[in-house]
Formats: sequence, structure tokens, C-alpha cells
Amino acid sequence: MNTLSRLCFLVVSLSVGVLPSPAQAEAFDAEASVDRLQPRGHILAEKVLCRQPGRYIGWPSIVLTDKGKMLVVFSGDRDWHVCPWGKVQCVRSADGGRTWSAAETIIDTPIDDRDPSIIQLPDGSLGVSTVASLAFDNPEVGRYKPYQEYAASLGDTKQELKGNWFYRSTDHGLTWEAAGRPPVSTPHGPAVLSDGRLLIVRNPVVESKDYGKTWTKIASIEKDAETWKSRYAFLSEQHAVEASDGRLVALSRYADGKDIDLRQAVSFDGGKTWSRPRPTGMQGYPAHLLKLDNGWLLASYGRRTAPMGQRACISKDHGETWLVDEEITLSNAVLQGRGDLGYPASVQLPDGTIWTVYYQVEKESHGEFPSLMATHWRLRGE
Repeated sequence: MNTLSRLCFLVVSLSVGVLPSPAQAEAFDAEASVDRLQPRGHILAEKVLCRQPGRYIGWPSIVLTDKGKMLVVFSGDRDWHVCPWGKVQCVRSADGGRTWSAAETIIDTPIDDRDPSIIQLPDGSLGVSTVASLAFDNPEVGRYKPYQEYAASLGDTKQELKGNWFYRSTDHGLTWEAAGRPPVSTPHGPAVLSDGRLLIVRNPVVESKDYGKTWTKIASIEKDAETWKSRYAFLSEQHAVEASDGRLVALSRYADGKDIDLRQAVSFDGGKTWSRPRPTGMQGYPAHLLKLDNGWLLASYGRRTAPMGQRACISKDHGETWLVDEEITLSNAVLQGRGDLGYPASVQLPDGTIWTVYYQVEKESHGEFPSLMATHWRLRGE
């Protein structure tokens, strides 16, 4: 089977998660004693879920399945932010986050597999969206020159592999098969709507009615040139959620100098039309959105300006307003070099607590790469 055929019908077997040793469990207990109270948040623990010495980890996503298990996907075993070796890896927990499995590779094409997201589909299957990138194949960038011989060895295959992919698992994440190719991508992937559709809010907005096999453009979002001055692409790294009143709320990365205020667009007709993006007051990027059990919306996002780290904010009114003055500090980062951190994503457990995963350098030491990290916390003042 050639490389492209292998990718298009990729099936990767995963072993059952391995529980950590008693010593590791005791370490978790020690971490769980961390108790940071804030007006809106109560931090229960911060921990490293996966560390790969000498290797770089980035861009995680998390799902809580209907079986009560948490799965986290991320791009691991990397040289750094851009390289050919990135692969989609997974860790999992079956006990509410007390223990986590070792990392397992679930997708590994010959080019850079990055920006993975994971969701549960309405039929109980799991979906992972990811990007196969050729950013490393650029001889004009000095740091990419060591990769040029490898890139040339791939021939035409690299262009066939390049782009957005959607994978599906019907056995709870043990095996995965390439199911479709979305025309656009975003780090935290599609929103799963109550009518069964998958929705990716970029420009254009696209939907899938067949669990990611095919995608259709349903809308465009207008840019207000007077207020949109970001150096990033319009609607860069957007994520959306369906609020309890049926409206769709989407947050987009934004930066113009010191202005890093997340922008929000809203749809009241299932994604057919959208408001123009407006500032929210939340300072960071990019954002992940989650509807909580009580109907509130939770936005989690990275802060790459001092003080750096992971932050979260609540909306009690379906995104009309955000409690910016009660912003929750999920993690205060040590010095991160260029500030390469973040992309947090969150899930809420049946006990009401929340797990937020992100990538971040754990300790302040020269040359350390980011690890996969998580904060376990709960809301206060509900």
C-alpha cells in the first residue's frame, strides 16, 4: 500500500492505558494539596500529563466521553514549533484525572501532524481533526535548512498529504481511520451542534452532516476594516460553541500591537449569518469555548504577555458579557522564551470540576521544551 493510501485508510492500534506506579500516584496526591482560592475559581491541582525530554509538545485538546473517560490529543515528539516530525499523540484517564496513561501515537504521516483536536460525535464515535503541514519545507528560513533533504525525498507525496484531515474512531479511540478533508481548520476543531452537525467557524463557515466525511460552506463573516487591525489572518484560530439558548458563539485570536483582545461573533440562525466580530475584554489567545452544566459559557485562553500563563473567563448570559474583572488564573507560567505556550482546552466532569489542558514549560531552565500540562479546578460563587 502506498503512502497516500495508507494515510487515507489509516488504522492505528492503541494499547490500553497503563496506570502509573504508586509513587506517581503519591506525587499526584501531593500536587492535589495545592489550594489556590480566587473570587471565581478554586485551583485543586496543577500537573504534568506528559513530558518528553529534549522534545517539544504543543497544541492539546481534550474530550470527556460518554464512557466517563478523558482523552487528550496533542502534537508530540517534535524538534520545536516547526519541524517534519510532529505526530498526533494521546494520553487518557479512566479515573477522573487521578492517573493518566503513557503517550501513544495515533496519527503519524511523513510530514508535520499538528494542531489536533478531539470531539465526541452524536453517535458516540470520536473525531480528531488535524493539519498535515509543510511549513518546514522552506529553504529561505535558516532553521528549516536541515529539513530540506528530507522534504525532497518525499517527492509529490508531500503535496498529496498536505492540508486538513478529519479522522474517526468507532472503538473508543483504539483505532483511527481518515474520514474526510475539511476545507478549513482551527486548533480546537469543530463544534458539535445539538442537531448533529459539525461546524467549523472560519471564513468561510463550513458544516458537515455526515460526521466529517463531507463539508459544505454555509456562510461568510464580514470584516469591519475600521476595527479589525490584527496582524493575524481574519478569524484566525477561531472556536465556537452552541449556547443553551441556541445561539452560536465564536471567539477569534486577535493581536494588534498590545491589543490582544479576543474578538467574538454570534449567529442566531444556526450559522447561516453572523455578527461582525467585536472585542470581548478578554486578553489572550486563542480561546476554547465550553458550555458548562449550569448553562454558563467558559472561555479558556493563553496569556503570552506578562504575566504569562493560562486564564479563563465566564459568561452567565450566553456570551453577551464576560466577567473579565473575575478572570481566573489557571496557571502562572515561568519564563517561556518567546512565550510559546497555551492553547488551553477544558472539559467538565460529572462532579462539576473542570480539567484544562495546555502546553507550557514547567521549570525555568535554559533549553527546556514545553510539556503537556493540566489544571484541575472548580468554579466558585455559582
